[in-house]
Amino acid sequence: MTAHRRILLKLSGEVLAGKPGFGIDSEATQRIAREMAEAARTGVSMGVVVGGGNFFRGVKGSDTGPGRVSVDQMGMLGTALNAIALRDHLQGRGQPAVVFSAIPMPPILDGFSLPRVLERLGNQEVVIFAGGTGNPFFSTDSAAALRAAEIGASLLAKATKVDGVYDKDPARFPDAARYERISYDQVLLDELAVMDAAAVSLCRENEIPVVVFDVTVAGNIQRLVEGETIGTVID
Repeated sequence: MTAHRRILLKLSGEVLAGKPGFGIDSEATQRIAREMAEAARTGVSMGVVVGGGNFFRGVKGSDTGPGRVSVDQMGMLGTALNAIALRDHLQGRGQPAVVFSAIPMPPILDGFSLPRVLERLGNQEVVIFAGGTGNPFFSTDSAAALRAAEIGASLLAKATKVDGVYDKDPARFPDAARYERISYDQVLLDELAVMDAAAVSLCRENEIPVVVFDVTVAGNIQRLVEGETIGTVID
């Protein structure tokens, strides 16, 4: 039994890298695909926005290096690699899945089309979104908020390696406190680095709650779909 009719899962590239920390780790990707497939079979409609941080984290431009536009474009290409791998892992488990890219890449990936996306979601296919928003200066968090609004998701679930939102960096401060629930406004006011401001604002405007959770914990995707309280809720 699912608590949500349709969700948007934002999957960071780092979680697909697994222990190696770079590229696509088959074991980590298989586990995530298995949990996604199991959740999809319960009846939840699932869209997925993938990041590209396991291939390209971005660098500061210089007089001799790539500028911001080129840097963001390289990041978008990284998301396409992840989307293809995730699609094939899902299909290998018998779960229909398709990729739409904000940047059309025929004959590899089809361009984004909302009517076609909604049709595939209605057929219980997992729809994976690659290419971010297709524009530089926007993160994949912003792409996740945008796609969540477009497909009418009742929840945006940000799947990371961290178990929620903290008042400061838990990796640097042992006394960091985790929020169980926090408002969009407080995230923006305190400049908490959980999502970029554009993504948080878009979710607030469309009244889409956000859950930040640790996807490396086995079973967390299913717990989320069933409505169990995990991670941090932003609403």
